[in-house]
Amino acid sequence: MPQNPALIVGGVLSALASVLHLAVILGGPGWYRFFGAGEGMARMAERGSIYPTLITIGIASVLAVWSAYAFAGAGLIPRLPLMRTALVLISAVYLLRGLVLIPAFIVNPGGILPFVLWSSLIVLVYGIAYAVGTWIAWPGLSAR
Repeated sequence: MPQNPALIVGGVLSALASVLHLAVILGGPGWYRFFGAGEGMARMAERGSIYPTLITIGIASVLAVWSAYAFAGAGLIPRLPLMRTALVLISAVYLLRGLVLIPAFIVNPGGILPFVLWSSLIVLVYGIAYAVGTWIAWPGLSAR
């Protein structure tokens, strides 16, 4: 039985998101549109610009690192530098991104784009997994 299933779930979710971002590059402009990257990114991809690819690889890389921190916090891989700081910041970024729904509903009640709604709810789940997992792992995350 894993000692920290929340961080394992968070790590798997971040890893899947990383792979999905790489798939978007391969899928091309239609995938950039479908996954909410915006019309500008899709058009740049259509024109053969390297910019969407570089941005998407950057996002995929960050998500992969975040996945590694979750797995390290869960004890599945060796400890990484600044474990507590990193897991708290990752949790905060995911939670804040997920909670963007609150001001969106206040500013534009009933006019929330489906992408904003679903992506916010999904990322909120990521944030909850990281936050709960970090809380569970906290005593063991101190520098050794």
